[in-house]
Amino acid sequence: MTNDFIYQSTSSRVIFGDGTLAQVGAEIERLGCKRAFLLSTSFQAADLAALADRLGSLAAGNFTDAAMHTPVAVTQAAMAAYDACGADCIVAMGGGSTIGLGKAIAYRNDAPQLVIATTYAGSEVTDILGQTENGTKITIRDPKIRPEVVIYDPALTTGLPTAMSVASGLNAMAHAVEGLYAPDANPITSLLAVEGIRALKNALQLIVSDPENITARSQALYGSWLCGVVLGSVAMSLHHKLCHTLGGTCDLPHAETHAILLPHTAAYNAPAAAKALEPAAALFGGDLGGGLYDLAMDLDAPLALKDLGLDRGMLDHVADLAVKNPYSNPRDVTRDGVMGLLTQAYDGIRPTPS
Repeated sequence: MTNDFIYQSTSSRVIFGDGTLAQVGAEIERLGCKRAFLLSTSFQAADLAALADRLGSLAAGNFTDAAMHTPVAVTQAAMAAYDACGADCIVAMGGGSTIGLGKAIAYRNDAPQLVIATTYAGSEVTDILGQTENGTKITIRDPKIRPEVVIYDPALTTGLPTAMSVASGLNAMAHAVEGLYAPDANPITSLLAVEGIRALKNALQLIVSDPENITARSQALYGSWLCGVVLGSVAMSLHHKLCHTLGGTCDLPHAETHAILLPHTAAYNAPAAAKALEPAAALFGGDLGGGLYDLAMDLDAPLALKDLGLDRGMLDHVADLAVKNPYSNPRDVTRDGVMGLLTQAYDGIRPTPS
């Protein structure tokens, strides 16, 4: 018998398929808007300029300084540029940094958002904003943070470097793994989570061997979308709390940090959430933490926090912050437990079932 549950569906309009970038202008107008504020990182400034040319008079202005972990100071600069050009909506083209900036603006002025996802972040379909100020990253959830429209065009991801593709995809998988043991998980989100993990696992292996494989790129976007929906539907637990702490406090790269921690947080919670994690563990031969580590190794993904430049001395501080505020997690979050997890992740040691 199915247990009682509550499921709240998300409200984003998703347009998926090769060549769907051509629909951006029509979607801006469908939102009832006429002056789009275009966002990207400096890395994608040329792509944003090409988009502006495509949109013509619908492009009111642009901002190409989106930054990792969404610093509040950057958001304030973007807000000033948004107001100066008289924009009435946001078009964010890129991955987590750009999407985060668009969300931060919308959280403050409730502007409609359209996202053109070019990585596998998954955050484009969530109501979650993580922003950083004074070395601290905080998380906010609000319905107006979730973008109204998301365009997934696989053709835009064939040029995404393999290393970035892998880290981004493992980041998305972390959303789904954590969604399986979330306190408010339900049968719908769990089905989406397992399917998202399966799709990304298969797609990333193909992308590593054939980066321009459009079928694999499409599967990866599909998987990241499902994983993002899961994250936007349930509460976050240990994995995301640790990643946000490491990112905001130690300024570690977002996707790579998620990729490294994922096997260790999965292994940490496996004894207390075996039933919830069983369908995902089955995709990895029954050992989720070890299987995720082996997959990351096969994909040549980063495996150790020390390789990201983290000072070992920061682990104590991160562990203290991680246990400072209680939050829901299937296994008790103790300082010793977190310190053990972080130490293994720092050294890149394969987690073992406990």
